[in-house]
Amino acid sequence: MVTAGQRRLAVTMAMTAAEIPERQACRYTGFSRSSQRYQARRPERTALRERLLTLATLKPRWGYRRLHWLLRREGEHVNRKLVYRVYRELGLSVRRRKRTRVAVVGQRLAIPQRPNARWTMDFVSDALGDGRKFRGFTVVDDFTRECVALDVARSFTGHCVARVLDRAISERTAPTAIICDNGPEFTSQALEQWAHQRGVQLHFIEPGKPVQNAFAESFSGRVRDECLNETWFLTLAEAQVTLGAWRAEYNAGRPQGSLQSLTPAEFAARWSTSTRVDQP
Repeated sequence: MVTAGQRRLAVTMAMTAAEIPERQACRYTGFSRSSQRYQARRPERTALRERLLTLATLKPRWGYRRLHWLLRREGEHVNRKLVYRVYRELGLSVRRRKRTRVAVVGQRLAIPQRPNARWTMDFVSDALGDGRKFRGFTVVDDFTRECVALDVARSFTGHCVARVLDRAISERTAPTAIICDNGPEFTSQALEQWAHQRGVQLHFIEPGKPVQNAFAESFSGRVRDECLNETWFLTLAEAQVTLGAWRAEYNAGRPQGSLQSLTPAEFAARWSTSTRVDQP
């Protein structure tokens, strides 16, 4: 489809090349003279363009919808369509990464009805700049979508997992259940003993069915896409600091559509406030 701007350019080129007046060039290209002489009255919105470009640079894996949420939270009264138009005019886009899709019918995972009713935990792997591998241990609250814990180490044992969970419980409260896969860290006697002492139920998914741990898999994908793939780590300590900062921003500064465009921390706070109001 030829745009109006391209047709105006065609008329101008015809006038220059054939040395003909505007009326004749418009007749030749089939473009009206009123459209040729139209002057756009749309404001430049320089401040919006600069801010949107800055946010897109800071958040290269965020699309225009989430950038629109950030602008609204900063006090900008702009609608989503305007943000999308400016986003496209600036030539911004989220680069798509190739991924292999598996033909598996997913099952909808039931959502708990209160915070700390159910957590999910998983591992995500990456490497330092010198090629040494490390693992990230993630724990997510399925109701509030908060990242309860995000810890890194060269390797994890059942005792290491238990220590991270104890630290998370000290900051919140013990969950009723935790969903995990059948990795050796989760099926170890150390974690089984920990769960028995804390009164936590460990629910293991069926082997080869990660869709049964969908919340953890989704979060691990966000960690990899927005942090691990965008950052170069030289040391394990640097990886821990960077992932810790990303976790804090994820909980307090990343709105989510499934949470009514609130951040996980805001959603948890609103639920807590509404619960106190409803109590007699």
